[in-house]
Amino acid sequence: MKLRYLTIVAGLLLLSLPSCKDFLDAAPDTRVELVTVKQLRELLVTGYMQYNYAIVGELSSDNVIDNNSPDENGKRYNLTAYDLGDEELYAWNDVKSNISSDSPSTIWSGCYHAIATANAVLERVAELEADPSGLSDSELETLSAVKGEALLIRAYHHFILVNFFCMPYQGDNPVTVNGRTVDYQGIPYMTKPETEVKPHYDRGTVADDYRMIEADIEAGVPLINDAIYESPKYHFNRAAANAFAARFYLFKRDYEKVVKYADAAFNGVDPSEMMSDIWAHRGEMYYISDIGRYYTSTSRANVFLCMSSYSTWARRNHGYRFQCHREAKRATIEGPGPTWKNCKWRNTQTNEVFSMHPCFNGLCGTAGSSEYGKYFGGILAEQFEYTDKLAGIGYAHMVRAEFTAEETLLCRAEAKLFLGDRQGCFNDLKIWDDSKQKIGEENSGLQELTPDLIELFYSPNDEGRKWGIMKEVRIDEVCPSDKYHLTDDMKAFMQCIQHYRRIETIHTGMRWFDIKRYGMSFSHKMGQSEIIRLEFMDPRYAIQIPSEVISAGFDVNPRPEKTSGGEATVISSKVIVPVK
Repeated sequence: MKLRYLTIVAGLLLLSLPSCKDFLDAAPDTRVELVTVKQLRELLVTGYMQYNYAIVGELSSDNVIDNNSPDENGKRYNLTAYDLGDEELYAWNDVKSNISSDSPSTIWSGCYHAIATANAVLERVAELEADPSGLSDSELETLSAVKGEALLIRAYHHFILVNFFCMPYQGDNPVTVNGRTVDYQGIPYMTKPETEVKPHYDRGTVADDYRMIEADIEAGVPLINDAIYESPKYHFNRAAANAFAARFYLFKRDYEKVVKYADAAFNGVDPSEMMSDIWAHRGEMYYISDIGRYYTSTSRANVFLCMSSYSTWARRNHGYRFQCHREAKRATIEGPGPTWKNCKWRNTQTNEVFSMHPCFNGLCGTAGSSEYGKYFGGILAEQFEYTDKLAGIGYAHMVRAEFTAEETLLCRAEAKLFLGDRQGCFNDLKIWDDSKQKIGEENSGLQELTPDLIELFYSPNDEGRKWGIMKEVRIDEVCPSDKYHLTDDMKAFMQCIQHYRRIETIHTGMRWFDIKRYGMSFSHKMGQSEIIRLEFMDPRYAIQIPSEVISAGFDVNPRPEKTSGGEATVISSKVIVPVK
């Protein structure tokens, strides 16, 4: 059965398509009735956002720079942005010029569309649970699993919304920030299908949203059953559901539950056996699409959940204005780290010598014919769907590996650090680091991770201070806790965790979430002279509500006062060579 959907702000009407002849005889309510358990299960295929939040997150973060601003030598370019909305995002301005895919508007509508689908399913599940007569044991088992998936879908998409369009979670009670008591606005938490055309929505608070997300997670995770899926890794399977729970509780600072759910995601398997092995296979790949297909393949043990999206993010990294370049690339995929700072490379075009992990050599491309930036091909690989091959038109897709063993491992490492398990934290960091060292013969300069190397690299006098790799973490001020505190003896490990997370989630938008929950401050250079500063707990941490939603009467996010101050693309590694 094929359904069409009409989203009205935060609602979903399921429409049938009557013929013209029968139009006047049609009942006023033309929604398709969900009858069978099979229909419910199939409908949840559409319960995942079909848009990509990466661009909004990356352009807001410290993972990109403006190529049109001069570097330390005065060198600059005159490149155009792919979209005017990119300039607004990079400047932390309200986005008014772009409501297409890869914009705040599509994050908003895409998430609420998915939530509405989940609510339509949950409404019918409740009816069937109230009167299960006629359902077989197999159908009852499937119904329970469908309910679990729908609850996780609802929780996940509200989690994305609240972490984009609201200030970071501060705990259950109002706190004092910069001398002012605040209780941050949330987003509407939708728990039933919308039936009104223009309803009023109460935003509530971020704490309200977190309580309801938690309730859905706790109710949904135990119900997940992988057996009902033909392709489990495109659904909230057991591993993905537990990985999401671990991430949520990390943001909530409930560290015991982070460890509990991360362990459940690994399901008794040594995480070292689940890390990606793409680094050892780079010589077998030539096209970016090859790298992307391998990196997001559901046959890989490290991939827990994949989500397909309409997105032009991959093509934006080929010669446009905002790129992972200069200090951004030096702090991530083409920069030093505790075990690879002695891995030296030389750019044969510029003669620059720099540190870079050998695992990225051959898997990272340059952004344009000149070096406007770098990108990791595993994440930034487009899959194009032709609607007309002769005309060369169609849709650009990207597959997101939304939950992975690597990111879940780093969630657990951070939790263990705050739980006082320093050795357990180190063990998890070492698993992540060791996995990147499985690169064949080219490992000159690599060192084995030790606690002393972490303390050294992330000290005030070592390379960790360069390029903005280290940033002050103010998590205790963002989300105060009576039980957990970031003490001085933990800070080097905390810097290592945030650095590894930044590398692991490059190009995905997740860095923006971490910036907010860590309370980080940084600047964007824009154009020839402008420097824009994002301060601690800046109101612009909350991306502005889409303009069309505001026009419908929705409350806006406050803003500070103005102050001055594709397939044929080849991965090339010829411009960098190891320094002997």
